[in-house]
Amino acid sequence: MQKSEEHAGRKEHSQQHGKEYVLRLYITGATPNSIRALTNIKELCEAHLQGRYYLEIIDVYQQADIAEKEQLIALPLLIKKTPLPEKRLIGDLSDTEKVLKGLGLKL
Repeated sequence: MQKSEEHAGRKEHSQQHGKEYVLRLYITGATPNSIRALTNIKELCEAHLQGRYYLEIIDVYQQADIAEKEQLIALPLLIKKTPLPEKRLIGDLSDTEKVLKGLGLKL
């Protein structure tokens, strides 16, 4: 499946089953907190947003300009870009209830 078809399929699925989430996770390399945050958000997204999310991982050590543009103050940091309103969640994202609430989802 080509990338444009994959996106179109994901868009069609999200229109039928709810909003599509665009998430950005800012991490600091392979530190323990960054690895936990990445693992936790991937598991949460697969369990609660399967087929309805796009997760972008940004390592601030490799892309410092992006981190500066977003005015990051603490890492790891998850930013929910859409659906609006934009939300920011700091930490390893291990508190599932808090993360779901921050994303506007229920358990």
